[in-house]
Amino acid sequence: MTKSQDVVTSGAPKPAGHYVQAKLVGQHLYISGQLPIRPDGKPLPDDHFETQAAQAIGNMLAVLDAAGGTPADLVRVTAYIVDVGNWSRFNQVYSARLKDVRPARTIVPVSELHYGFLVEVDAIAVLNQHQSSKPVNDRKV
Repeated sequence: MTKSQDVVTSGAPKPAGHYVQAKLVGQHLYISGQLPIRPDGKPLPDDHFETQAAQAIGNMLAVLDAAGGTPADLVRVTAYIVDVGNWSRFNQVYSARLKDVRPARTIVPVSELHYGFLVEVDAIAVLNQHQSSKPVNDRKV
């Protein structure tokens, strides 16, 4: 039986509920939904969709990095966006952050998200064998 490990990083916001930032099971990393919240909890410089999308994606990538992964390890990303009209705006921010990396992806238009945010992103990654043996807790303060 494969044991799971919690992934914890100060590079993304602390969970606000009964969940962890991510779970590493073998080489599979399951990243919890990341909202556009700065790791330090301070407000974003503005509430524009692009700013929120960049922060949520950045949080997802910080959790991935804490587990020893890179964007190339992403196999599945799901984005929940308020207003289907934001689809192309999300795609622009997403492609700028992930560059040539193209994991499987779903964008789900929703009517609203928690705290009135406009975007939330979760992901699944498969880490290389040498990466999964790294410590998964980033204790930077």
